[in-house]
This record gives sequence, C-alpha cells and structure tokens, in this order.
Amino acid sequence: MNDRDFLNDVLATEKYITNSYSIALNEASHEALYQDLLAVCTEAQNEQRQLYNLMFKKGWYKLEQEDQQRLQQKYQQFYNYTTTQFPYNGGQLQ
Repeated sequence: MNDRDFLNDVLATEKYITNSYSIALNEASHEALYQDLLAVCTEAQNEQRQLYNLMFKKGWYKLEQEDQQRLQQKYQQFYNYTTTQFPYNGGQLQ
C-alpha cells in the first residue's frame, strides 16, 4: 500500500466516523454525553480536513471546475425549491 492509498483509506474512515458522530449527536439526550460527543466529533472533522488538505496539496485529491452556467442553473433550481417548498420563507410561516 503506497502513501496515497493509505491516506485515502484514512480519509474515508474519518468521513465515516464524522457521519456516525453526527447521527449520535442527533440522538444524544444527556447533555454531558452530547458535549463529549461534540468535542470528539469536532476533532475528527478537523483531522478529516487536514487529511483532505494534505491529499489536495499532493495532487491526490482532484476537483474539477464546474461550468459557470451549470452552477447558475443548479443555484436557480434549488433557490426556487427553497422559496416554494419550505414552510419558512424569509422567516415567515407559509
């Protein structure tokens, strides 16, 4: 296993862990447990971000630039959805 594969595996694990902590945070009813989970979740998220930054810096995590017109279309699509489908529009109950 080379460095890229190892970091990719660790990054995937950190993503899984942070998703799991998010679910646990939503379900925690005890305040002290919630605070402990939140601290550990934040630490895991920071680790995930550091791994992502390292992989991106080394060129091992590549992103493709999206076409501006396509971004605008998606923005408009979701903006229209949020203004017509959500129960709160600008703080007002519809």
